This record gives sequence, structure tokens and C-alpha cells, in this order.
Amino acid sequence: MLCKEFFFITNERDVSKLTPRHLTIIDILHSEKKIEVAKLAERLGVSQVTIRKDLDFLEKKRGLLKREHGYAVSIDSEDMENRLSVHYQEKQRIAKLAAACVEDNETVMIESGSCCALLALELAETKKNITIITNSVFIANFVRNHANLHIILLGGDYQERSGVTIGPIVHQTAQLFFVDKLFVGTDGYRAGVGFTGSDAYRTETVRNMAKSARQTIVLTESSKFSAQGVMLQFKFDEVAKVYTDNRLAEQAQKALTTEGLVIEYADIDGSE
Repeated sequence: MLCKEFFFITNERDVSKLTPRHLTIIDILHSEKKIEVAKLAERLGVSQVTIRKDLDFLEKKRGLLKREHGYAVSIDSEDMENRLSVHYQEKQRIAKLAAACVEDNETVMIESGSCCALLALELAETKKNITIITNSVFIANFVRNHANLHIILLGGDYQERSGVTIGPIVHQTAQLFFVDKLFVGTDGYRAGVGFTGSDAYRTETVRNMAKSARQTIVLTESSKFSAQGVMLQFKFDEVAKVYTDNRLAEQAQKALTTEGLVIEYADIDGSE
């Protein structure tokens, strides 16, 4: 039998340990893809020496960017730490807001995704006797040290780049359960159609998981509403509620409310 060696994030790589300036650098690179070191230092109001130290740390210690010839360059990666670090503060506040709808002693399903990972952590830290059913190996490991949490990991084919299980075995094992809430992330949306996914296998898997939940709840930062995946993930009438941040464009707000969706907004402009 072949064994797969999994790499797990340790506390040393915990995204929450990044400084606000580190997170700002990552967000800038996510938006612009490439920027001169001198311009980055000017934008952040610090010296080039300071920025170079930040970039060295983010490249060599965390693997969150790369440097080339006086530039900082983003990494297009499915690695969960990379995904968590982009818009981290927005995702954290969305997760805190969504956690409020979960009661102590509840069993929930949580699909893969960076907002979903932070939701799992929030539940682990603030709720009692929670059971999480998930297809995310990353999430199962992310919250593994919390004694008040019970994890059920759905088996299936392991997709290494995203740290999840996919395929018919996930569908078969998910059918053994029924829960009130399934929390999912999304890769984008299309007005008049629904939420979209970029990976066919993950999209099919989460749709199968949704058959075991009374309601599907989407967690995503507002920037995802300017993106579009390649295939339909959920029609609007298949989603009960959306948790996002209060920077959601007015056009997207109107489109969602017209479809009858309930939207909860995390305030990312004020204090927590």
C-alpha cells in the first residue's frame, strides 16, 4: 500500500502571526501581481531596507511570494496558507460573524476554503462540543489541538494542491449524515445565474455534500463577486445565506437581494 506524506501547517507558519504590514504586502501583490520594491516601500511609508527584510521573511520563511530583479512577485498557489494570507483580516471577521449562527453541541459540515478554515478555528475557540464534518484535510489538521471539537473527515481521493478529498467516496460517506448547515466557500459568481467554481472535482464534491444539509451557507470576501469560475457551483435558490464583508458592491448587493438571498455583512472598516 502506498502511503502519502502530508505536510501540515505548524504554529510557526500560522498566518495569524503575520504583521499587519506583511498582510498589506500580500494583498497588494494579490491585486497587482508584481511591484517594484522601491514603489512598495514608498506606498507603505517605510525604508527599502525594512521592505527587503519583510520580503525576505515572506519569501524564505513563509513561501508567500518570490523576488526577482528588484521586484516582489505574487505566487499563484492553491496552498492553503497562501489563500489564507490574502485578505486575511476580512476573512477572519467574516468567520467570526458566521460562527454566531452555530450553537453549542451542534454538528455542521464545512467544505474547504480559507474563510471556512477560519470559521472552523473560530468554532473551536468559542463554542462547546462542536462536531465538524469536512472533506478538508487541512481544516481537520488546523483545529486538531482543540479538545472541545470533534472532527469527522470524509474519505475520498486526496487532491494534494488544495488539501481536500474529492470524488464518489466523499459522496457516499457524506450520505451517512444529515446536518442543518453546510458552510462553503466560492470562487466567484455570475449575476442571474449563481455561485461558480474553478475546479470541477471540488465543485461536484461540494454539491454532493449539500445534499446532506438543510441549508447551504456561503462564506466569501466581497472581492470574489468580481470574479467568475468556470462552472456552476450553486444556483441562488440553492443557497440560504451569504456572509461577506461590507465592501460588497451595490450592484452585487441588489442582485443577491433580488434573488431572495439573506446577506450578513462583516464590518471590516471599523474596529472589531
